[in-house]
Amino acid sequence: MSQPAAPQKSTVLNAVHRAAGARMVDFGGWDMPVNYGSQIDEHHAVRNGAGMFDVSHMCIVDVRGDDVRGFLRGALANNVDKLAVPGKALYTCLLREDGGVIDDLIVYFIDERWFRLVVNAGTTDKDLAWLAQLAAARAPALVLTPRRDLAMIAVQGPRARAALWSALPGSEAATSALAPFNAAFVTVAGVEYFVARTGYTGEDGFEIAMPAAAAAPLWQALAAAGVRPAGLGARDTLRLEAGMNLYGQDMDESVSPLDAGLAWTVDLKSPRDFVGKAALAAQPAQRALVGLVLTGGRGVLRAHQVVHTAHGDGEITSGTYSPTLRASIALARVPLGVAPGDQVEVMIRDSAHAARVVKPPFVRNGKVLVA
Repeated sequence: MSQPAAPQKSTVLNAVHRAAGARMVDFGGWDMPVNYGSQIDEHHAVRNGAGMFDVSHMCIVDVRGDDVRGFLRGALANNVDKLAVPGKALYTCLLREDGGVIDDLIVYFIDERWFRLVVNAGTTDKDLAWLAQLAAARAPALVLTPRRDLAMIAVQGPRARAALWSALPGSEAATSALAPFNAAFVTVAGVEYFVARTGYTGEDGFEIAMPAAAAAPLWQALAAAGVRPAGLGARDTLRLEAGMNLYGQDMDESVSPLDAGLAWTVDLKSPRDFVGKAALAAQPAQRALVGLVLTGGRGVLRAHQVVHTAHGDGEITSGTYSPTLRASIALARVPLGVAPGDQVEVMIRDSAHAARVVKPPFVRNGKVLVA
């Protein structure tokens, strides 16, 4: 007898998306907008102006207590000792003992008794279980609190910051001097917003957390300021152009961050120990993550397509059509020795198509970075 399907989760902005005519899809158990009409137009709106995404399906986790820093120093692959200024953020991986990637996340330093994590929607439950297990063994007095009372909106693009300041009067003073990968608390009309200069598109902008009740008013105010709603479709093409990994495609628990192009998020040099360090030290990178641009024939590069190289076969992890390059692009895990400028062949429907190896990102801050 088949099990009944799990009830679909929805964000506080679900009714707003539906009222706007969004095409909704199941995304890891969440009812989310994939587009509001033209996915390509939404993509270009972010690259050339400003777009906004509902990212409330992602989970904020507050970690509080004595010596939170000490706990995270051993729990995360990147070194939280880099976080010395309140509001400073760090991108990192959460690893298993064998070095596999449980999740990629952002950690913010608020104060010595309070750090904030933002984790992926599809990995939230296992992240919380893993962190709770580590805390029980290493720091049982710590309190891990998933903040499902908060919503999140990402505002991205060259006009994103100006649009937010227009939509949220009073926020400019606290955030205009905010450097990338820094955040600040801003109180406007009695509502507290956590405004981070971060994003997943390769463009400037903010990711804003706020009480759930404040999300719809901010969304509508941003729309009135000329910010275009954008869905998961544009979010994926934008992040791939920016060379940013997607959990579950470009890495997962079976993949080392050293093989996923994430060595820069792992601090193996400091003397501190962390979960997975011994495994990574014992097994250096076996593969490389590179960018591909399709140059021969028709077709679209997609995940799991085989890549033939002079050094052996690899596999595409993420692929799509790039609206900015007007070409098909991909990230691929390939043998060591494959380098930018190399020519390779990708198998698309049993036919070999030529592609050029490039170094990601493909696009950043509106500029094409690959020849």
